[in-house]
Amino acid sequence: GSHDSFSYWVDEKSPVGPDQATAIKRLARISLVRKIMKKWSVTQNLTFKEQLEGGIRYFDLRVSSKPGEIEQEIYFIHGLFGIKVWDGLKEINGFLEQHPKEVVFLDFNHFYAMDDSHHHFLINRIHSAFESKLCCVECVEYVTLLYMWEKKHQVLIFYHHPLYQEYPFLWPGNKMPAPWANTTNVHKLLQFLETTLGERSRYGTFHVSQAILTPRVKTIACHLIRGLRNTLVRRNLPMILNWVKAQKPGVMGVNIITSDFVELVDFAATVIALNDLLLEEDESAT
Repeated sequence: GSHDSFSYWVDEKSPVGPDQATAIKRLARISLVRKIMKKWSVTQNLTFKEQLEGGIRYFDLRVSSKPGEIEQEIYFIHGLFGIKVWDGLKEINGFLEQHPKEVVFLDFNHFYAMDDSHHHFLINRIHSAFESKLCCVECVEYVTLLYMWEKKHQVLIFYHHPLYQEYPFLWPGNKMPAPWANTTNVHKLLQFLETTLGERSRYGTFHVSQAILTPRVKTIACHLIRGLRNTLVRRNLPMILNWVKAQKPGVMGVNIITSDFVELVDFAATVIALNDLLLEEDESAT
């Protein structure tokens, strides 16, 4: 998985998003401030298609309407506005059309400046993009690849808003818990990942291990120009990757792991390779 999967492009000319504090919005009237914000808002370099080609199958999505716009268009957002959600969905669907056995998880977990009419508009967009590829809510343990292939489903949508109850193809957000360490310290992060894995539900949900470091205001103030990648990510990714290599998948093990700048190390291939451990278990059992 990738964290803030859509943030490979954010618009530094657009107004600051409604996910930001009032003080930031005021400051961001200065174009230089928006340029600095961009350095800290971008958490990925690869487009959706490039991430998919690199092995990413879980996408962490935050969305917003654009205040002041007359249309109901919905955009991705992380500090600054990204591309239209519709354009991202079409890009993902294009990949799925070419790869009918691939399955993706789209986790809509933060919504800003959206009333019910915005939600219905977005949900209709999701349905229009994927149609019969959408997998309706089911017992998590039943949803194997074989199950998906037999039904020709390719997309699971997680929707962290009560309106999920009105649509059979929207999975509730509580089926995709993603505990967040909220730390700049890699040792605290790894300890948190271990603790939350130990507390994860044995059955009935997926589970996201967010292997990400989060900058504080002080971090940004001390490293304004360097940005997230050069300040926190590049230096700590090798240690995070070593933690990933030591994990086991399966019940009470890792399930989905997300990272920033997934192409900086062999992240996706390392996570995918963990599945071989499940095959070894099957062989030893037989």
